[in-house]
Amino acid sequence: MIDRTYAVVLAGGIGERVGLGMPKQLIRIAGKAIVEHTLERLEASPLIDEVIVMMNAASLDELVPLVHDPRFAKLSAVLPGGATRNDSTRLALAALPAEARAKVLFHDAVRPFLDERIIEDCVRALDEFDAVDTAIPSADTIIAVNDDGIITAIPARSHLRRGQTPQGFRVGVLRRAYELAALDTEFSATDDCGVVFSYLPEMPIKVIAGTAENMKITEPLDIHIADKLFQMQSTTLDAHPTDGAPVVDLHGRSIVVFGASYGIGASIARQASDAGAIVHAFSRTGTGTDVTSRKHVRRALSRAAQTGAIDAVVVTAGVLSVSELVRTPKRLLRAALETNLLAPAMIAQEAHDHLAASGGQLLLFTSSSYTRGRAGYALYSATKAGVVNLTQALADEWSQSGIRVNCLNPQRTRTPMRQQAFGDEPAGSLLDPDHVADVALRVLDSELTGQVVDVQVAARR
Repeated sequence: MIDRTYAVVLAGGIGERVGLGMPKQLIRIAGKAIVEHTLERLEASPLIDEVIVMMNAASLDELVPLVHDPRFAKLSAVLPGGATRNDSTRLALAALPAEARAKVLFHDAVRPFLDERIIEDCVRALDEFDAVDTAIPSADTIIAVNDDGIITAIPARSHLRRGQTPQGFRVGVLRRAYELAALDTEFSATDDCGVVFSYLPEMPIKVIAGTAENMKITEPLDIHIADKLFQMQSTTLDAHPTDGAPVVDLHGRSIVVFGASYGIGASIARQASDAGAIVHAFSRTGTGTDVTSRKHVRRALSRAAQTGAIDAVVVTAGVLSVSELVRTPKRLLRAALETNLLAPAMIAQEAHDHLAASGGQLLLFTSSSYTRGRAGYALYSATKAGVVNLTQALADEWSQSGIRVNCLNPQRTRTPMRQQAFGDEPAGSLLDPDHVADVALRVLDSELTGQVVDVQVAARR
């Protein structure tokens, strides 16, 4: 008989240190609550058979609907957690079936970057060991102090590890450890491996390697770090096809592209059409469509909607002028603001109802300049940073409407706009617009939302 493997997500925290007035597991990052990202990782693992969430009892109703969410077929229950982590574990053990040899992984809800390798290592290790921990080496020297704040020991760093989750056990072993702990009036443990270590000292606990990315979101700074990690992880979409075939199948989908006359927009329109999509390409030069005109945008979307629902709207239009801000003519100042930032916001307003009807996606474009302002790029960098914030805000605002919102961040790309600004550049230092279009189509075909997807020159194959 194959041992069944359960995953218990510990979501009992109330988020006092984060300071946002809600349980930290419910904070939204990249368009979803943190706990949803965590559940997606467990759902995707072929080694996990069933998932249970132990939720902060006061916020239980926030997660109960996820049991019926088709994204989480393995989620069988959302149960009230206890006052402490150990109490939540006891309640979870009571909810699990009696099979003593079953495997169970306990994982923090606020560690959303759990990867499949860690899950696999934990589950496989339970074939040999009855208890497994996840940890990473400590990059800092750890000191022990007494009550007076005086150093009493400096352990060798080579033997120290920083604990993470998941922690894995044979269910019967962990139940036995907690039974013994219940007999101890001075019981104290910060995690489940600590309970096994204290009350079943003869039991070896195997340690498998975690990752720095498998961080726990606890402090306000962690939220900002998590935002960037979500941006970084999406570069896995950056893959070049090897046979020249379309990267995705878009048959039956209707895609509107604003800024489709040349460069990236033209490549997206062409490749989407090759992939079977009905493409509606609009541009100032091709169709006389001015993306800064609400009237023009509304007319373009109405024309596209005549053929059926609109499944995606892509906005690649942009202007780039390199000059010091004080030397920038008013005409260029207005053009940069209106085209790079106001136009995406206005197109989003006009596209909302179309995309809500289809459960579609809005795909915007930023630039690597958004990460920090640079001399000569003040306005361009500012507007592109605004697009990133617009993306993440809309992903959150529109999640209840079923609309996904993402943003592509291509590195230097060989486009007429760039050539006009910088002249000829070494070919090997630039992305090909077709390559960027490859990634754009993958994003359009994905369930991602609220993410900034990097496309890097170095990532080309």
